Amino acid sequence: MNGSEASTVPPPTSVLFARGVIARLATWDTLRVAVQESWGGPGSSAKRTWLASEIVDAFEQQSPVPDDQYIEEMLLQVIADEFDAIVEDGSGESVAVDIVRLWEETRLGKQDLVTKFEEATEKLKGKKMIVEETEDEEWEDDEDEEGEGDETDENEPPQLIERSLPRNPKPEPEVDEDGFTLVKGKNRR
Repeated sequence: MNGSEASTVPPPTSVLFARGVIARLATWDTLRVAVQESWGGPGSSAKRTWLASEIVDAFEQQSPVPDDQYIEEMLLQVIADEFDAIVEDGSGESVAVDIVRLWEETRLGKQDLVTKFEEATEKLKGKKMIVEETEDEEWEDDEDEEGEGDETDENEPPQLIERSLPRNPKPEPEVDEDGFTLVKGKNRR
């Protein structure tokens, strides 16, 4: 084996770290939904793999190594750019902290955390995320401007626009010249 072939094989700690990053991203609910719902288009799954490789490269090539804030910003930027989503639930921070921990532990040859995330990923395989929209979500779609209407949750009843008239419509209230509403008593017999 010549020198160039030896340099193409990554060290075991790098492989371990890459496995951990892939597994951690696979367990991040936000990214799981983005891939499942194809927010990044038909190549959403490939974008998740690309993100993992970008993170691994950042740790392998940057000096000093990235901190959790750098990784969080990277995650949020990729989700925004590649999946057209904004993450506001704080989950990007916990993923970033976990990735930094993965880096630190795999440098020492420890694989407990990698194993933990890989096992969690295995449990999630084949399970679909249930996506529910909350009432406070704002849709800033170009579709609304084109008159195609708002998207609604399939489980939410539609808002009625027109009301049907009651069978026995109530008469309009009588208002006297001073602006007071005339109260009429009911015949009770």
